[in-house]
Amino acid sequence: TNFEDKILREMIKDIAAITGQKPSVRRARKSISGFKIREGAVVGLAVTLRGGRMFAFFHKLNTVILPRIRDFAGIKRESLDDGGNLNIGIKDSAIFPEINPDVQRVNFGVQVTVVPKSVKKREEAAEIYKNMGVPFKKFKK
Repeated sequence: TNFEDKILREMIKDIAAITGQKPSVRRARKSISGFKIREGAVVGLAVTLRGGRMFAFFHKLNTVILPRIRDFAGIKRESLDDGGNLNIGIKDSAIFPEINPDVQRVNFGVQVTVVPKSVKKREEAAEIYKNMGVPFKKFKK
């Protein structure tokens, strides 16, 4: 198909440039007619970063990528779940410095999930993320 031949290859190349690692293709496990998805169709790409690559990407996310988002006021506290996982959705992939918006043919969103290994509580994780430089929104009183 046209998607898998042209667009998917472009997306894989862009995500590999962003993360420094080739993404794995995620396919649908079952058909869902409401979303017009067939079993085996490509539904996303995933990259699991660990060690040095993870810390480098996390640092780049906090210092370069998030400040480039238009009207960015910080990450909502609701992005942190009860297990301490931080979920950040980025609607426009063009804010990544590795992607040239003039050359980019396909625009896609990026979901970043940070899973701490030892933290199991939301408050604990919030403090650790804050110390690591994650820009959370200020509480309004």
